Amino acid sequence: MLNYKRYQKNPVLSYPEREWPNKEIEKAPIWCSVDLRDGNQALIDPMIVEEKIEFFELLVKLGFKEIEIGFPAASQIEYDFLRQLVDRKLIPDDVFVQVLTQCREEQIERTFESIEGIKNVIMHIYNSTSVLQRDVVFRMDKPGIIGIAEKGTRLVREREKHFPGKMILEYSPESFTGTEVEFALEICTAVQREWGATKDRPVIMNLPATVEMNTPNVYADQIEWMNRHFENRESIILSVHPHNDRGTGIAATELALLAGAERVEGTLLGNGERTGNIDILNVAYNMFSQGIDPGLAIDDVNEITEAYERLIKMPIDDRHPYAGKLVFTAFSGSHQDAINKGVKAMKERHSTIWQVPYLPIDPSDIGRRYEPIVRINSQSGKGGVAFIMDTYFGFKLPKGMHKEFARVIQDISEKQGEVSPDQIMAAFKESYIDKKEPLHFRKLRVDDRSDNDDTEFDTHVELTYTLNGKYGSFEAVGNGPIDAVIRGLRETFDIHVKVLDYEEHALQGGANAQAAAYIHLLFADDGRVTYGVGVSSNITRASVRAMFSAINRLELL
Repeated sequence: MLNYKRYQKNPVLSYPEREWPNKEIEKAPIWCSVDLRDGNQALIDPMIVEEKIEFFELLVKLGFKEIEIGFPAASQIEYDFLRQLVDRKLIPDDVFVQVLTQCREEQIERTFESIEGIKNVIMHIYNSTSVLQRDVVFRMDKPGIIGIAEKGTRLVREREKHFPGKMILEYSPESFTGTEVEFALEICTAVQREWGATKDRPVIMNLPATVEMNTPNVYADQIEWMNRHFENRESIILSVHPHNDRGTGIAATELALLAGAERVEGTLLGNGERTGNIDILNVAYNMFSQGIDPGLAIDDVNEITEAYERLIKMPIDDRHPYAGKLVFTAFSGSHQDAINKGVKAMKERHSTIWQVPYLPIDPSDIGRRYEPIVRINSQSGKGGVAFIMDTYFGFKLPKGMHKEFARVIQDISEKQGEVSPDQIMAAFKESYIDKKEPLHFRKLRVDDRSDNDDTEFDTHVELTYTLNGKYGSFEAVGNGPIDAVIRGLRETFDIHVKVLDYEEHALQGGANAQAAAYIHLLFADDGRVTYGVGVSSNITRASVRAMFSAINRLELL
């Protein structure tokens, strides 16, 4: 049995005046990528300088204007990486490079050396403030912890006077979620005053869920409480840096935005310590799905995931939101049917608003144009098979045919598992289009007799066929080509069939257009029914081929 008595509930903030539950996210926050710091330090095989440069360039391409590139005072590799960015002139003029340092004089000095030549810098200082860390790590009282933050701020302020570029101070009370909000406010206010923050010279107050310790609503309460109690609020940019220890980091981020956060630090696809930082792409795509511009150029998730897996050397889970290979895939028959009907309804209504069951966004909007939406296995149903045939190959199967052909595919899937679209098409050809034995339609001549008032029937046909390889022919008349061929089959082979349904459509446009015809045939002698399919550039030939396909499927000869 789990020894749950070893653990106790983390304290929650009593905050009945909360207002965030009644709000909605209306715009994207300021995004700050920490992939090159938090993300990189959490890798089994950290990136080398050239890999970090490629990752930096990817982040710039995606539209990030704030990028934390590392802890140059604590790592020679990160120092060298930063200098490479400067020396190779890789930092755009509108991008702020963020550098992390503890509130120590020697580290701050080294950090200022590393940023020489950079136009825009966010100097990110931090110290831990939680009850637990004050007790077991620093063994300091509250004034001592505040003193560390004030000293670090003062050192940065003094050196910033001689920095020729633009600098923004960022302060993080690390382990904020384990810190009393009153003390977090006290230390943030001390930093704010020491820096001399104003509306024109704001400070970024970054309130991290360094360890996710409670449900997301608790974090939102903490953020809103701070947001409402900061002094000179217009001089503060309120930032959050959530982690995912409880698996609710995305929810915590979104609720924090409702609570007043203006800026979000995270990583692409959530790479980070333990269970990871929050996934910026996840939050951004969530906004996109609600009709909000995420402010990032993330319309090709395939390009992002390819670079990520190659540089990070870690696979993306198949079920990862938006980026996983299977997230826009439906195996369930009922899901497939609903997707099929939803896509069809949008086309029929000429709708510009995406509304398809089980698909919160159009996969093609984020570069998943060539990914299968519907995949077929033994759990799939008739709607999924029909969707594949329409989407991949242009065959719009009659509704009555869905179940019949789905049984063919289910027999295959029960033997081998998942069935690919190409295998589905191969089975379709084998079962219908190429069903040409024993009775094979060869040639047809049609004469229109509609101008002859003396005849009961307006169509005359001459049809050539082979039966088990032997040529034969017949002539017949009827009210149209299909009726004439049915009469000819009855007179020649004593086959009594009835057409229950007939549909046709173009397969492609242009001079070489092909037509598909579907005939639902009833064998009058025993009541058996089946569909036949024919394809030809001539719709009459396609119809006759469909009829012969059905006769061969019924094994009437």
